[in-house]
Amino acid sequence: MTHAPEHIPCATTHIRRGSIGNRFRYGVDYVLIDPTYRGGPWLFSRNRRNVAAVRDRDHGGPLGDGRGADWAREALAAHGFDLDAPGPLADRQLLLLTQPSFLGYSFNPVSFWLAFEGDSLCAVIAEVSTPFHDRHSYLCHLPGFAPITRHDRITAQKALHVSPFQDVAGDYEFTFDMRPDRIAIRIVHRNGDEGLIATLTGPRRPLTSRGIVAASLRRPLGAMRTISLIYWQALVLKLKGARYRPRPEPPAKEIT
Repeated sequence: MTHAPEHIPCATTHIRRGSIGNRFRYGVDYVLIDPTYRGGPWLFSRNRRNVAAVRDRDHGGPLGDGRGADWAREALAAHGFDLDAPGPLADRQLLLLTQPSFLGYSFNPVSFWLAFEGDSLCAVIAEVSTPFHDRHSYLCHLPGFAPITRHDRITAQKALHVSPFQDVAGDYEFTFDMRPDRIAIRIVHRNGDEGLIATLTGPRRPLTSRGIVAASLRRPLGAMRTISLIYWQALVLKLKGARYRPRPEPPAKEIT
């Protein structure tokens, strides 16, 4: 079973909680792809340069030296969800939700490996990358890999230094709402009175060259725009008086 590429024109919101608050809302374009599928519109490519592209080396494993879907499959199997198991589990499928590169430039604050059994979402690997060139992933699932619904809350301890204005402490709460026509993801970081609420929501549409052109006009430069906005918000926090934390060493293990 293959999954034709989809375009998810998303809105992302960030609300910083604590003594120094901050909030913003931006548009960002994601794609939802079957990492084994090699088709798609002519302005989109897999593993080669194009206006929009997704490359295996940008995902699954160390930042910039990833192994793509092979890494995700091995990670899921090591934790008990074997996508390649024969027999009645043959309807399992892996999809990748990510922001594509733009003219060869790629940066993703967070991408999601989504593991399905039939139409049910059963596991997610949230792949977090930082401007400090670090990466860590969080495996989200329910006991026994039961289907994840929009009512479920999955927690994981924060392990990676993401923002220089927040401590590596507390935990994340993940919520996934995967519908046939829409995607909504919510991540809450809790650390006492400090923390962050981040959301990513948008409709699911077929990925087309016309859609890629329209997205490039509405939100120019794609991933380049994303990293620029990250630095802009860092400047906003600094001007508000937020305390800067030096980068600690990233965790030795790849997955929490």
